[in-house]
Amino acid sequence: MLAGQLDEGQRLHAEHLNPQLSKMLHAIGFDRVFRRGEGAHLWDAAGERYLDFLSGFGVHAVGRNHPVVRQALHQILDAELADLVQFDAPALPGVLAEQLLARAPGMDRVYFCNSGTEAVEAALKFARCATGKPRVLFCDHAYHGLTLGSLSVNGAPEFREGFAPLLPDTQIPFGDLDALDRELRRGDVAAFLVEPIQGKGVNIPPAGFLTAAQALVREHGALLIADEVQTGLGRTGRWFAYQHENVQPDIVTVAKALSGGFVPVGATMARAGIFERVYSSLDRVFVHASTFAGNALAMAAGLATISVIEDEGLIANANARGGELVDGLRALAASHPSIADVRGRGLMIGIEFGTPRTVRGKAMWTTLNAARPGLFAQMVVVPLFTQHRVLTQVAGDHMAVIKLLPPLTITSEDAREFLAAFASVMQTAERPGGLALDFGKTLIKQALHR
Repeated sequence: MLAGQLDEGQRLHAEHLNPQLSKMLHAIGFDRVFRRGEGAHLWDAAGERYLDFLSGFGVHAVGRNHPVVRQALHQILDAELADLVQFDAPALPGVLAEQLLARAPGMDRVYFCNSGTEAVEAALKFARCATGKPRVLFCDHAYHGLTLGSLSVNGAPEFREGFAPLLPDTQIPFGDLDALDRELRRGDVAAFLVEPIQGKGVNIPPAGFLTAAQALVREHGALLIADEVQTGLGRTGRWFAYQHENVQPDIVTVAKALSGGFVPVGATMARAGIFERVYSSLDRVFVHASTFAGNALAMAAGLATISVIEDEGLIANANARGGELVDGLRALAASHPSIADVRGRGLMIGIEFGTPRTVRGKAMWTTLNAARPGLFAQMVVVPLFTQHRVLTQVAGDHMAVIKLLPPLTITSEDAREFLAAFASVMQTAERPGGLALDFGKTLIKQALHR
């Protein structure tokens, strides 16, 4: 079925899946056919190598096609296990739960599911059940998934539009303790759901915010939910990003990297007492469940991923390589006034652009923002890919921020390759007509070859 259509992905998507995806990829020159992936690199049908600083939105934290994860999956398939019996208690989920809890002190139990948004859905339900309260607080610019419950706590209006009515949850400014306190005082808040570092924009809260937020929610009988779907499992230089502060969440969600890049899996961890309120009797044993939860392949991928992170020292590598990238980017920012900020932890890094100081630069920035806010960042991402074969992403809609999310396995050589490519692109970034002209040529070229 596949052999004769390996190069037909764009057409097949246009005809049978999301028709806008192929249009978007074609418009920005990203319509490549990728054939192979290994570590932090991709190869297209023409044999060209690409540096992957997107890692599947963080899925490939241990690199693409890691041999340890592949071997674990082969072993599980060859074992011919009695998987998904449903009326049994297999060892694999128990072992993975044990390993996760060992790296998240204070967490007591785990619920497994298939994705990050499902992990958040479970957290929302568990918080309401455990507290008996209806409302959840979330932050502006937050991203917690796109199913109906997680969409209700999504701070990005472009995702919410067209799907009302949503759950009656409440948005507050990210990092605003006064706003959090005001909402908690109403007495109906089940939980405050927060990303320790926001994926949309790579926004880091003020120092001490999570610690103070934890004190507030406990004072008012609510729960603190840390969404670690993107930040967890070593991404920020700790097993979990909340561990950068003296804080102990009540619920933690995990996904993405736990898959090893192969099998979708998510997990919702909670402290003692929460699961006992949800699964409170034999009658409620399946009150929240999922058919594919705890399947053998997903559990094996999770165990192998934890082993690789630990055995290969990937948390230390995230800190070291992240430091090299941030230092290099800040050195570039000193000579490129359009780089307004470089921020991040470990290998989750944001490069924010701002209005250049020159008259021509300001005019260019104003024109671009009038066409579409955040367009400058997209015009950096495109030549990084088309001219230098480096895959990155804009950190959010209408944001002038590029997010770097490479595998935790990258080397100093990979970091230098990215910095050289980025420096080359920035040489034309502030020149009148430079990036804008190149971006326009890309769009015209793609249109002519449509």
